Amino acid sequence: MSDILVGIDPRELSVPALVWAVDEAVRRGARLRLVAAVPPVHDRLPYGAVAHQSSLRLRAESALANAEDLVRELHDGLWTATELVDGAPATVLRDRARGAALAVVGSRHLGRFAEVLGESSVIVPLAARADCPVVVVRQPEHTTVHPPLIVVGVDGSRDCRAAVAFAAAEASLRDARLTAVWVRPRPLLPHGDETEDPADHERLLAESVAGCAERHPDVDAERVVMRGHPVEQLTRASLDALAVVVGRRGGGGHSGMRLGSTVHGLLHRAACPVIAVPLSGTGETHTTPSGAERSRSRKDRPAPTA
Repeated sequence: MSDILVGIDPRELSVPALVWAVDEAVRRGARLRLVAAVPPVHDRLPYGAVAHQSSLRLRAESALANAEDLVRELHDGLWTATELVDGAPATVLRDRARGAALAVVGSRHLGRFAEVLGESSVIVPLAARADCPVVVVRQPEHTTVHPPLIVVGVDGSRDCRAAVAFAAAEASLRDARLTAVWVRPRPLLPHGDETEDPADHERLLAESVAGCAERHPDVDAERVVMRGHPVEQLTRASLDALAVVVGRRGGGGHSGMRLGSTVHGLLHRAACPVIAVPLSGTGETHTTPSGAERSRSRKDRPAPTA
């Protein structure tokens, strides 16, 4: 049984992200794994660095305790484990994402430059390089819309196939409908796309979602081709959605480039959680995580294994 991994920020506990993760763990019957990382201190004299490191550790311990208390309030029977680790948060969470079903983090609404290059950057490096889907909860999901909706962005590439499969499975899990959205960019010049046949986009969209009905016959799936900018149109679609699911680029390079411009834009603009899904079959070999772990086993769950 795979864990739902949650990154706990000692500076600001993201309640929406924790609530999302608890609900998902209950739906999946999975263990909730809460991880807080204490980053290294580089900008102080040795004595000051030790004192600052101790302060950071105390804050991390307090944040984990507060997160555990909230989990108990939300669902007291949930099987949980907590871990406090020394290391850069993005690296720690990426390492522990190996073998996880999902990794969930909140957003502190950092600017684009700070999120990509800053020392506090977690979301972009994790979403770009984790072996499992990464859920970024910048805004709460829209649960008042009925029937509930999962949106998935489609562009016909290999990257989107895994995203479509994940979105369909998530819609089935939540008794939600699924909308697959293909956004056609506007031409740079007037009449610049006269040679394009809209039917080609419809056909490619249908090919991208082929098989969903067979795998998840309970899901009401809709296909939509739109005109405009992908980030703008998917952001508009996010206004009524439980989540927007998008595929992550499979190539290497800088984290922001690896993530893709559409995913990167949605992380800053979407009005609901964003789920970045890596290509299937690209995960690295799982390694046993290091660090001291405190596991709590509930009577309605099997005891966690090492």
